[in-house]
Amino acid sequence: MTSLPQEKSSNEKISPESLSNQERLPVVPIREVVLFPLMVLPIAVGREKSVKALEASSSKHNRRLFLVTQKAAQVEDPALTDLYSVGTIGEIVQVFKLPDGSVKTFVQGAERARMVRLFSGEGYLEADVTPLENVMKASPMETEALVRQLRQAFSQYAQLNPIVPQDVAGLVAGITNPDRLADVLAANVALKIAEKQDILTLTDTALRLEKLYALLVREIDILNLEKKIQSRVRGQIEKSQKEYILNEQMKAIQKELRQRDDHSKELEDLRSQVKKADMTKEALEAATKELTRLEKMAPYSPEATVARTYLDWLINMPWAALSKDKIDLKRTTQILDEDHYGLGKAKERILEYLSVCLLKKSLRGPILCFVGPPGVGKTSLARSIARALGRQFARVSMGGVRDESEIRGHRRTYIGALPGRLIQQLRKSKTRNPVFLLDEIDKMGTDWRGDPAAALLEVLDPEQNQNFVDHYLDVGFDLSSVFFVTTANTTYTIPSTLLDRMEVIRFSDYTLREKQEICKRYLAPKQLKEHGLTDRLELSISDEALAFIIEKYTREAGVRNLDREIAKLARKIAREIAENYKSAAKRRNAPEKAAQRSLKKMDEIQKYLGVPKFTRLESVDNGVGLVTGLAWTEYGGEILTIEVAQVPGRGELILTGKLGATMQESAQAAFTYVRSRSDRLAFETQGLKNHDFHLHVPEGAVPKDGPSAGVAMAVSLASFLTNRPVKPGCAMTGEITLLGRVLGVGGIREKLIAAHRHGVKLVLIPKDNEKDLEDVPTEVREGLSVIAVSHMDQVLQAVFS
Repeated sequence: MTSLPQEKSSNEKISPESLSNQERLPVVPIREVVLFPLMVLPIAVGREKSVKALEASSSKHNRRLFLVTQKAAQVEDPALTDLYSVGTIGEIVQVFKLPDGSVKTFVQGAERARMVRLFSGEGYLEADVTPLENVMKASPMETEALVRQLRQAFSQYAQLNPIVPQDVAGLVAGITNPDRLADVLAANVALKIAEKQDILTLTDTALRLEKLYALLVREIDILNLEKKIQSRVRGQIEKSQKEYILNEQMKAIQKELRQRDDHSKELEDLRSQVKKADMTKEALEAATKELTRLEKMAPYSPEATVARTYLDWLINMPWAALSKDKIDLKRTTQILDEDHYGLGKAKERILEYLSVCLLKKSLRGPILCFVGPPGVGKTSLARSIARALGRQFARVSMGGVRDESEIRGHRRTYIGALPGRLIQQLRKSKTRNPVFLLDEIDKMGTDWRGDPAAALLEVLDPEQNQNFVDHYLDVGFDLSSVFFVTTANTTYTIPSTLLDRMEVIRFSDYTLREKQEICKRYLAPKQLKEHGLTDRLELSISDEALAFIIEKYTREAGVRNLDREIAKLARKIAREIAENYKSAAKRRNAPEKAAQRSLKKMDEIQKYLGVPKFTRLESVDNGVGLVTGLAWTEYGGEILTIEVAQVPGRGELILTGKLGATMQESAQAAFTYVRSRSDRLAFETQGLKNHDFHLHVPEGAVPKDGPSAGVAMAVSLASFLTNRPVKPGCAMTGEITLLGRVLGVGGIREKLIAAHRHGVKLVLIPKDNEKDLEDVPTEVREGLSVIAVSHMDQVLQAVFS
């Protein structure tokens, strides 16, 4: 228990009667506010002691508690010296518990009281409090005069201060008790906390009224001064502000008049452009409707901007613009041969299309799909087609496209919406019959935004694309005159429904002879020009040197890496020429003749290109359990090495080399066939039960799949079990069945070219693929010995020496 020291007061004494009226109540310290009698105060209670004091008040003290103001608001756990001694006894009106654990309560002041003793127990503060007794020392007439002065002053204060509630003035007029009047006025006048606490503490009624009147007069003077300052400042800026407002109004009026004139002119221009655009009936109706809407819009509203953009797209689309085809078969043949060497099937199909156009005068644009490994000229041939036909060329890369809106466009309800790539490129080409290249169509993806391949079904269908509807334009556009060309490295990733709409033309690997011709005719002249050597150097490379570059520095189906090597060669020569330049004066006075350079020897090539990157085998090294197979990839043909070894085990077949499911099944079929022919192959089957056989295909990081290695795996197993070596320089391809039949496979042309490139001399192919030999280049057929087989017995007889 602690006795609280009493605050000094010149007119207050504690009487014995007051001590007899003591009451013990829970204490709630409050911050930055003073509670007066009759005043209802909302209090947010967050401190644990105060929350417990509220609970104790409700349960033990008939909802009564003592509220006292802190001297320093920032103190979280106030001590005795942090509290005033005089506060107000209040009654809890309502309590709300908040989600964060704190409590909000409404307390109405009942009477002023002084703390006599303060207790700290049971988790909250308690105090013995004594009500303050009011003392009337002034005469009744003096008190009445003070009351009238206070009411008049408060009325003036309420008029100057808009924050004072209107109903307070009526309340003040009805109060007859001087002390109650002092409490109400002190609660509603903006005074400092210490000043309000002084009014609360005083017990002499006349003194309270005098002090409150003095404070009220001070506040009135301050408000009058604020009003005077505000009036003076307003007078200073009023003139300039008035001029500013008038100027802004004049600017707005002039701008509106000018906008109206510009807007009317713009609408007239748009109408004229719509008439000249030669739109279809459906597009003309859409444009007219949008123009009508635009007339009713504010010129610079967001909706007007969207409408203008839409009309701009409709006006600038090539609704009727057609390029006139230059149908001349000899000229077309000459252009195609100038740009590309070989590619007979693709050139033949283009000439067939032109021949029909020449006879019929009109024909729907074909939809061709060029499929082949990288670097064989698929994209560049599409450009040559456009040049030969005299049409515009448009290209869209489909690699990585996953959004259907890239094809069909976005609806105009979206901010920043645009038409799809097809419509965008057609607008750029300014004609509706360009040669349109959809590059890398096999690289499209799909996700939650849609399937672009499904959107292409309409684009690439000759029966539907005469009325293609882009989501942005929302009107049909005729694509039937477009010459569509697509490119792909493989058809496996193209949906069958989309592939069915295209005419597939396959591009195969280039042979050594073809690469030599391409280098002489196209690559070398292009690199000399790009490196500034055309006028300074006459470069000749012998066939032997070209073959050395192709075989030792590149290993590819196309010619991209060959192009890079020729570029590297040109850079080295350009540096030599630059270092040997004559003086600047001589160059100005006597033009230098073009230097002649002939590269024939292998060491000259190595001088510029460095150490060879690849080694070409004259014969493929086969052996016991070691066999060479042939594979097809989307990058062209390639050889495949298959190895077999045995380890102690239970007669199982172990497969490694990142083999796909189909290839693993082919290996199991080959193993079963070899074990079923143990009597013919003359090996002991008893040893199979005690060993596992490990079949491995090197380059384990490269995925491999397909059935065409079945024959090679069967030969490898048979060679290992019989300990008989396979002929060197021999390779094979074909699918095997459990009964030993050899079935046909794909990619024969590419596989034979790869075999020829790697120095293979003997190739075994399925009998069913014998017809595919017609597509194999003559130089490859002449350099290989090809045996067509229909059964594994023929294979084993041919490969074992």
